[in-house]
Amino acid sequence: MNVGFLGLGSMGSAMATNILNSGNALTVWNRSADKTNALARAGASVAKTPKDLADRDVIFALLANAEATRESIVGSGLLAALPKTATIVNCGTISIALARELTDACAQAGVGYVAAPVLGRPDAAAQAKLNVISAGDPDVVARVQPLLDAIGQKTWHVGTEPAQANTAKIGANFLIASAIGAMGEAFALAEGNGLDPRELFDVVTNTLFAAPAYKNYGAQILEKRFEPAGFQLKLGRKDVGLALAAGESAHANLQLAGALANAFDAAIAAGDGEKDWSAVALQARPKSLSGT
Repeated sequence: MNVGFLGLGSMGSAMATNILNSGNALTVWNRSADKTNALARAGASVAKTPKDLADRDVIFALLANAEATRESIVGSGLLAALPKTATIVNCGTISIALARELTDACAQAGVGYVAAPVLGRPDAAAQAKLNVISAGDPDVVARVQPLLDAIGQKTWHVGTEPAQANTAKIGANFLIASAIGAMGEAFALAEGNGLDPRELFDVVTNTLFAAPAYKNYGAQILEKRFEPAGFQLKLGRKDVGLALAAGESAHANLQLAGALANAFDAAIAAGDGEKDWSAVALQARPKSLSGT
């Protein structure tokens, strides 16, 4: 296929590389042009503006925030210039409201739209081992499935409305943030009462919570491995905010999300915004141990 890719952060670069390596013609665009160099050397073409991708069959988007996503797809003129045979695949973690806005905009333009946010960190993206959460018209999803297979180990189809995939992604990230916050507090509880938190970690990750999220993030917290960031804390705060907004629109009372937002805000105020989001666990440490 002729594929375009908007957004070449650590995740986007890895995903775009896998699409190129799977035999597709690829054109890439990024706001910071220097991030296109590696892919250009690997054989990708480089676009000067998002609109220059209008001759591609499928355009992937993985932008940092709502403003960049809306501007790159709609404000740039890309959507209006696309033929009706084209499809946009948005892999970004965006709000339910923006997902519906983009779905409507693509429908009005006669362009296919699939939401396909991913679960996994940059190392998983580099190995094409992401889990892809997709939603959209089944025929349109089927058309882009070979490309989803190129970036992930499994695609989870969760519905026919694109916003359903974004709902699942927001819920998943909220669960991870909750696990990180809970581990930080449980470890602080243990440490403050004379128990080596590594003993608690060993017990729970081999019994009640024997899952990668607990094992991997728990180890990071205990070893204080917060840099370089696999996923920045300030982006984690954005995702907790998305959960709060989604809950509010559905009249769901997300009290835990509110408490998590406060913890993330305190971590950002402490200067930890660009560290890994597991650094939010530091907010629970007893003050007497905060410097150790």
